[in-house]
Amino acid sequence: MEFTTGGRLTVRITPADVGKRVSVRRLTGSMDGMEKFTDTVGVLTSWDDNVVLITRRTGETVRIAESSLVAGKVVPAAPARRRGPAASFGELARVAARAWQPVEREALGDWELRASGGFTRRANSVLPLGEPGMALDEALRRVRRWYGLRSLPAYIQTATGAEGTQELLCTELEARGWRREVTAELRVGALAPLVDGGPDTDAAPVRLGRSFDEGWLRRYQRFDEPGPHVLEVLGGGPSVWFASVDGDGGVPAAIGRCVVDGRWAGFMAVEVDPDRRRQGLASAVMRALAARALEEGASAAWLQVESDNEAAGALYDGMGFATHHRYHHFRPA
Repeated sequence: MEFTTGGRLTVRITPADVGKRVSVRRLTGSMDGMEKFTDTVGVLTSWDDNVVLITRRTGETVRIAESSLVAGKVVPAAPARRRGPAASFGELARVAARAWQPVEREALGDWELRASGGFTRRANSVLPLGEPGMALDEALRRVRRWYGLRSLPAYIQTATGAEGTQELLCTELEARGWRREVTAELRVGALAPLVDGGPDTDAAPVRLGRSFDEGWLRRYQRFDEPGPHVLEVLGGGPSVWFASVDGDGGVPAAIGRCVVDGRWAGFMAVEVDPDRRRQGLASAVMRALAARALEEGASAAWLQVESDNEAAGALYDGMGFATHHRYHHFRPA
């Protein structure tokens, strides 16, 4: 990483650059007479009281004392991914939202308040794709009141790590006592290789349908009691397909859900019986759903996986999925 100008390190950023992607170097100490430096790249989200805040693509906020800066400059937006279909953050955020349609929604400027009886944060959080049409503090008061009336915690879903994401909003929320509870990755990949890359015969026959049964829900196990709100969220979307592999006792050995939306096919709810893992069932489910999505004209795939789910991450790495951006759910402390 090069900072020199005429042989000198130079700090060429100011508070006026808040909101831009920057690269900085800071002095972090010395050892054996040698100075030690650390480089940080991310969005400059705050510069107040002699403290600089930089938000990395992972959503992590780095606090840097202004006095420790030895170099800094504005850098271009993060380079485009080398794998997977091209897409903007806004396009993917809206596609993902349509795959988890809430039971109830209300607009607050360009923010969408979503509620579904508490089933999945993705359908019970604010999607802030723009400005709320009022001061942030007033918007947050309205958000907390709206969810409070429904006896639900107030969550705001934000994103980091791509052009047009919401690093500034993340910092504003943290400054007001909101805390990040969950971080996940939205990954994208080409659809056809999911079908072509598997073996000639699947690990087990996969049944596809437009609906799900009690056994499918028992394998999903993401709720205490599947009330009407759960059924409505799972069944909602532009073109929804459910997959299952027969198991014991009427409970499938593996399940999956796919929502086809124009050129995109979203994969979710891929679950496998713990006793049947490493038998290729998850791959078989995704392959069958991908084949159906191709028949409907889709060409690109997306999915969401929590950042600490290493097993799922490794599976999707092998399928060619690359991280497009990360999203976070913030909740008042």
